[in-house]
Amino acid sequence: MTVVLDYGVGNLTSVLNALRALGEATELVANPEAVRKAERLILPGVGAFAPARSRLTPFEEAIRERVAAGKPTLGICLGMQLLFERSYEHGIHEGLGLLPGEVVSLREALGAESERDKRCEIRYPHIGWTPLRDPCGRLMAGVEEGAQVYFVHSYGVLDAEACVAWAEHGVRFCAAVERENLFGAQFHPEKSGAVGLTILENFLRC
Repeated sequence: MTVVLDYGVGNLTSVLNALRALGEATELVANPEAVRKAERLILPGVGAFAPARSRLTPFEEAIRERVAAGKPTLGICLGMQLLFERSYEHGIHEGLGLLPGEVVSLREALGAESERDKRCEIRYPHIGWTPLRDPCGRLMAGVEEGAQVYFVHSYGVLDAEACVAWAEHGVRFCAAVERENLFGAQFHPEKSGAVGLTILENFLRC
């Protein structure tokens, strides 16, 4: 059984539909005890970091306990960002700190790193299909170099030791992470067609 955490900021329906398309038994949960008991947990997320982090507070202890116990946990989009130490979206906000790294503005990173002004060429938020680079690890098993997945975001992690796939939108950023039983996808696998279903199926095998 894979449960999807409903903490008020998730893209829930499409995630549930994708899991059911794979034949997985799944349900929404909104209490910490269900999080603790779940065989596998998906942490979705759409919107801004700070309000999502606030809504996640009642579940924080349960999430930490299940990760420490070795139970598979997957963060999607904002859900992946919340796994990191902090975000600089509209201020500085502490994340769960389960993975080392920081969430920053892709637009600001582009302005800082570019030798020429690309800001008129690159539009934010980053919305649309983008190829994955250097996919590896269990989460990316069977995913080919250049496989396209669907992104909707303005912030991301530029570097992470746990990164198992990269993407680029003006600047290179981490598209997916994996460390032991903890996984994350900055893109939306539930909206990424056959490639996304492969990635979700890989998670279900972990």
